[in-house]
Amino acid sequence: KSKPDFSQDAALKMKSLNPRFIFLLSLTVVSSSLGFYLPGLAPVSFCEKEDAKECQKDIQLFVNRLDSVESVLPYEYDAFDFCKDTDERRPSENLGQVLFGERIETSPYKQNDDIRWASRWDYILVSMPHTNIQWFSIMNSLVIVLFLSGMVAMIMLRTLHKDIARYNQMDQEEAQEESGWKQVHGDVFRPPRMGMLLSVFLGQGTQVFIMTFITLFLACLGFLSPANRGALMTCSVVLWVLLGTPAGYVSARLYKSNMLCFCRIVFVDFFLMNLILWVEGSSAAIPFGTLVAILALWFGISVPLTFVGAYFGFKKPGIEPPVRTNQIPRQIPQQSFFTKPVPGIIMGGILPFGCIFIQLFFILNSIWSHQMYYMFGFLFLVFIILLITCSEATVLLCYFHLCAEDYHWWWRSFLTSGFTAVYLFVYAVHYFFSKLQIIGVASTILYFGYTLIMVLIFFIFTGTIGFFACFLFVNKIYSVLKVD
Repeated sequence: KSKPDFSQDAALKMKSLNPRFIFLLSLTVVSSSLGFYLPGLAPVSFCEKEDAKECQKDIQLFVNRLDSVESVLPYEYDAFDFCKDTDERRPSENLGQVLFGERIETSPYKQNDDIRWASRWDYILVSMPHTNIQWFSIMNSLVIVLFLSGMVAMIMLRTLHKDIARYNQMDQEEAQEESGWKQVHGDVFRPPRMGMLLSVFLGQGTQVFIMTFITLFLACLGFLSPANRGALMTCSVVLWVLLGTPAGYVSARLYKSNMLCFCRIVFVDFFLMNLILWVEGSSAAIPFGTLVAILALWFGISVPLTFVGAYFGFKKPGIEPPVRTNQIPRQIPQQSFFTKPVPGIIMGGILPFGCIFIQLFFILNSIWSHQMYYMFGFLFLVFIILLITCSEATVLLCYFHLCAEDYHWWWRSFLTSGFTAVYLFVYAVHYFFSKLQIIGVASTILYFGYTLIMVLIFFIFTGTIGFFACFLFVNKIYSVLKVD
C-alpha cells in the first residue's frame, strides 16, 4: 500500500480556509504582539473575591526607609518601635535600592481603599504642581541657546568666512603683517602642558556623557519608571561599568595614555561617606558584600574594558593637525582683562548654569528633601540644551582668545565649560543653608561629601563637552586656511 501524501492534504486544507478566518488570525497575532507593558507600568488587578487565575484579593503594603528633614541619614523601619509584621518578609532589592538605603519589608497594615490604576500617582502630582515652572525653565534656556546660536552663526558665516577668504588671497608678505587668529596657526596645535591628565579627564567625561544620555533616554521612554524603585541608579551603575571601553579609547587616541585617577578619587570619597553611615547605623550604609561586588564590577569588568579601549586607541595613528607646528613657540602679546584666562573661564560657566539652575532645584529636592522625581522629559530636554550651551559658549570664548593671539586653548576650553560645576557647588551651598533643616555633624559631612562627588562628575562632563566642541571648531577653521 502506498503512503498517504500529507503535504497535499495540508495544501488542500490551506486553500479551503475562509479568508475571514485568516484575517482574524493575523489580527490576533498583531494585537498580541502589541499587548506588552513597559517595566514598572503594567497594571495589577485586584478583586473583592480571591481568584487564583485572574486576580488576588489582598493588597500587600510594604514599608521603606525612614527619613527626616533634619538629617540625611535614612534608617530602617525596624530601627524604631513601630508595629511590625508577624510574618516579616524582605523582597529582593536591586543595586540602586541598596545604594539609596532602601530596605523594603512587609508591614502589618491593610489596604481597604485598589485606587484606580490611572490615578495611582495623583497624590504625588497634586503635591508637586511644578509644570508651569518647568516650562518657564525651558523657555529661559531656549532664549539663551538662541542668543548663543546667533552669535556663533554671525562669527562663522560673516567674520570667519571673510577673514579666511581675504587671508587666502594675500601673498606671503601681506600675510605676515596680518594679525589675529590666523597668525597663531603654527602654535595652535602645540601639545598642552599636563596633556596626560587632560586625556584622562576627557576619557572619563566621554564615559559620563554616554552613560547620562542612554539613562535619560531610557527614562523618557518609561523603562526607568519611578514605580520601579532603584532602576535609574542600577542602570547608571551598569552603564558606567560597561562603558570603560570608550573611556580608554578616547584617552589613548588623544594622548596615548590611560589612567584611572578619577575613579580612585570618587571611590575614596564614596568609601569615607559609607564609613560614616556604618558608624551612624544608617540603612544607607552599603553592606560589605555589596561593596565587594562593586569593587569586583570595577576591577573585573570596567578596568579590563578600559584597557581594551586603550589598546584599540593605541593601534590607531595619532590625530594629525591640519597645519604644521612651529619648533619655536610664538610669544603671546599682552592681553586685556577680558581675554586673560581667569576672567574668560569664570564668564564661560554662567550661561550653561543659567540653563539648568531651575531644574537643579527639583533634582536636589528629590535627593535631599525625599521628593519623587518623575519629569524625565523635561530633564532630557534640559540636558540637550546644556550640551548646546556649553559647546557654543566655549567656541565663542575660544574664538575671542585666538583673535587676541593666545593659542593656549586646550585646557582653557575644558575649564571654561567645566567651570559650570563651580556654580553648581555654590548653588548647593546656598540650597543647604536656605532650603534644608539639616542638623548634626554627620549629616553635614555626608551632604557636602556626596555634593563633591556630583560636582566632580559634572565638572568632567561639562568640560569634555566644551573641549570637543572647541577641538572641532579649531580643526575646522584652520583646515580651510592656506598656509605655506
